Amino acid sequence: MLKARQCLRDIREYHSPLSQGDFELRLDMNESTTGCSPRVLARLQHMDAKKLALYPPRESGEAVVAALLGKSATQVLLTNGVDEGIDLLCRGYLEPGDEVILVVPTFAMYEIFAQVTGAKVVRIATTAEEDFAFPTDKVLEAINPRTKLIVITNPNNPTGIAVDRYTITRIAQAAQDAAILVDEAYFDYYGQSMIDQVGLLLPNLFVARTFSKAYGMAGFRVGALAGPAHHIGVLRRISGPFNVNACALEVLRDAVTDRQFVTDHVNQVKETREWFAKQIEEIGFKSWPSQGNFVLVNFGEEKEYLLKQMREWGIALRDRPDLPGCVRITIGKQKEMEVVAMGLKQALDNKKKPAETQETAETQNEEEQPAP
Repeated sequence: MLKARQCLRDIREYHSPLSQGDFELRLDMNESTTGCSPRVLARLQHMDAKKLALYPPRESGEAVVAALLGKSATQVLLTNGVDEGIDLLCRGYLEPGDEVILVVPTFAMYEIFAQVTGAKVVRIATTAEEDFAFPTDKVLEAINPRTKLIVITNPNNPTGIAVDRYTITRIAQAAQDAAILVDEAYFDYYGQSMIDQVGLLLPNLFVARTFSKAYGMAGFRVGALAGPAHHIGVLRRISGPFNVNACALEVLRDAVTDRQFVTDHVNQVKETREWFAKQIEEIGFKSWPSQGNFVLVNFGEEKEYLLKQMREWGIALRDRPDLPGCVRITIGKQKEMEVVAMGLKQALDNKKKPAETQETAETQNEEEQPAP
């Protein structure tokens, strides 16, 4: 009987929240609610049937992104979202039995792609009690001759915590036989990067970027993996030649050159993020300082009730079952976040009122009882 490989049978399936229904306001996928640049839409409208009928060469797009990153085109590989870049790196450098170090909680697909190769995943946990601080010493202690990949999401998803350059450099130097992937999907909201070190003193360093967040282009599924030219050349051998679609390649230059659009969006998100964090605190819940376009909030025992109530009102938030009481909330436009804050307050008030009504009724009944 035909059977899949054992490592595949053991992998848990990833379930996207997008399959859980339609919502008026989705704040569960860290997408931009602003959308893409008007220049991107204008470029799409000028595409013709012939261009869509042809296979799209990605070299022109790689040149555009390489210029954005300050790298040569030989150091950049365009991918079908960052997901493909992670998959290529795992398939290119992991053998069965190799070890992959992940600091958790983090993006679920790292573990899935690593397990596909038969590698062993070494999870190093961060905790709410320590404000999810990056466990540098534990990561360094976990490095051994079997370590072949270390992933650092910077800033991290879902915690929003960032890692400084010195720490990343220490880890890369301590694990010279391993690939070091710094996933900078949320770089634009943070502003610090390791991209300048690619191809220089850290020959095992790879940096991933995406156009799904600050550029508002998640639907195009285009990302980039930067690394030393000879390593990127290896990954090209296993990458599909037409992995990035024609629409994404057509609009890349317009997306990249509209710097004012990206700057305005990032500034709005950062301002709204700080405002929303204060609202969460005023309501009585804890959130953690974030460097991404989202915040992690601890609703405690109210989590299930609030998630259900917000869903009924057409607002999707991201449950984090791996973090008791916690929910990740994407930062949308200011008015959208005002609706969320108002909704949370209203939901808590609605839950409180029946209890207050019952308490008042019981007090009145006691007062109406005749004295003994």
